[in-house]
Amino acid sequence: MSILIPTLPASDQLHRDALTVLQPGFVGTEPPEWVRRHLAAGLGSVALFDRNVTDLDQLAALTKALREENPDLLIAIDEESGDVTRLEAGSGSSWPGNFALGAIDDPALTRDVARELGRALAAAGVNYNWAPTADVNSNPRNPVIGVRSFGADPELCARHTAAWVEGLQSAGVAACSKHFPGHGDTAVDSHHGLPVIDVDLDVLRARDLIPFEAAIAAGTKAVMTAHIMIPALDPELPATLSPRVLRDLLRAAPADGGLGYEGLIVSDAIEMGAIADTFGMGEGTVLALAAGADAICVGGGLADEETVLMLRDAIVAGVQSGRLPEERLADAASRVRALGSWGRIAAQGERLEPDLAVGLRAARRALRVVRAPGREVLPVTERPYVASFSDEPNIAVGDVTPWGVAGMLADRFPGTRTREVGPQDAAPEQLDELVAGVLAGAEGRRLVLVVRDAHRHAWMAAALSRLVAARPDAAVVEMGLPQSEPVGALHIATHGAARVCGLAAVEVLTGQSGAIG
Repeated sequence: MSILIPTLPASDQLHRDALTVLQPGFVGTEPPEWVRRHLAAGLGSVALFDRNVTDLDQLAALTKALREENPDLLIAIDEESGDVTRLEAGSGSSWPGNFALGAIDDPALTRDVARELGRALAAAGVNYNWAPTADVNSNPRNPVIGVRSFGADPELCARHTAAWVEGLQSAGVAACSKHFPGHGDTAVDSHHGLPVIDVDLDVLRARDLIPFEAAIAAGTKAVMTAHIMIPALDPELPATLSPRVLRDLLRAAPADGGLGYEGLIVSDAIEMGAIADTFGMGEGTVLALAAGADAICVGGGLADEETVLMLRDAIVAGVQSGRLPEERLADAASRVRALGSWGRIAAQGERLEPDLAVGLRAARRALRVVRAPGREVLPVTERPYVASFSDEPNIAVGDVTPWGVAGMLADRFPGTRTREVGPQDAAPEQLDELVAGVLAGAEGRRLVLVVRDAHRHAWMAAALSRLVAARPDAAVVEMGLPQSEPVGALHIATHGAARVCGLAAVEVLTGQSGAIG
């Protein structure tokens, strides 16, 4: 006897498709009632952040509960490893980030790191990762990409983007290469405003598009758009909302000047200032879907039912008004469901425990250690003084994840003194007092100065210069982009602030690695 599956009325199907294309977040370590209800009504994805994760066992229980309403659910997470971690936000990542892997330039190792990270995600029931960052960090003063990129060389970024995609997807987790068509040449954080990249198409093709072409060739299951304006492509609309960028460049066949991408296109978070403050979230959602996006990311900041209902209703109104063709929405929803089916099938494969040792081995290889010529450097063998300098972190990184080496050294050497320094402590009129205070606190102790992107912050560079001049025996640990000339008797560049990068630096500082001999 055959079973007849009733067809939903057009209006119900429209609402279901509108829910399917949303990728919202929520608050809590268990599924809220409203999330369960919308999953049953057609919601095709949910997004997880550090607020949803306490440990891997809890995360596995959460993902299992979410799938009770939709076995084909896409469960997304923003887990880049390195500085941007949601799995290990409370402790720091077990895997170095992109910039460290690019500094090593061993694609096989990059593939291994991404595979082991993928195994950890898959074991916890996550089947979709908003990573890797494929952007070429061509502007060293970029406030939002930086160490999230593999580097400034397009070909290097391309080979490591491809390796990362291959490694992650070999573990059954869909990769999402971002931020198309390239967020590396920006001086504005799109969380706060709309960056403009004023380059011609030849530069874009020779620089920014190369890693995305490699990601597509490697089979990336998804591509995330950038909230950036590139007048050479579209002088009126940012990439996320632009048919010229999404349809004519990303989707179009190579013969027609496009990249020929056939997978899922997802927007960056629609509540980011670049869209919300210029077009509005609802309008931006409709324009993005009409332009060719298949899914709308939301919930990093706004993680409530009201936001989901507002966006769903905006999509429905867009279809009913004719601004968003119904067949375009149906196509987008079908792409989301297809990737969800892939994720369910991939989850049926063999699950292997991640090899955490891979991350530390990679972090060790990423270190660059420079000593002043002719100057003997002795390891730290007793309680040092550690001053850590950091500006306000960008929103993608967040402010909950610990970084640096102060805690690690304090664990090894009880009695270690530590001090955190921010821009409010180092205004020009306060610099003398700051330097004097650090030097007084460090009297009779080894001085360790930990910085993050010193080249981007004049206050940090000024304090560092003064302190190293006064204490040439100081050790400097740079955990951001090492753009400045090395200073001091010992300069350690970790190429990122992951926990394992800090561990590798501590091994050098304490003489465990032999790198300072």
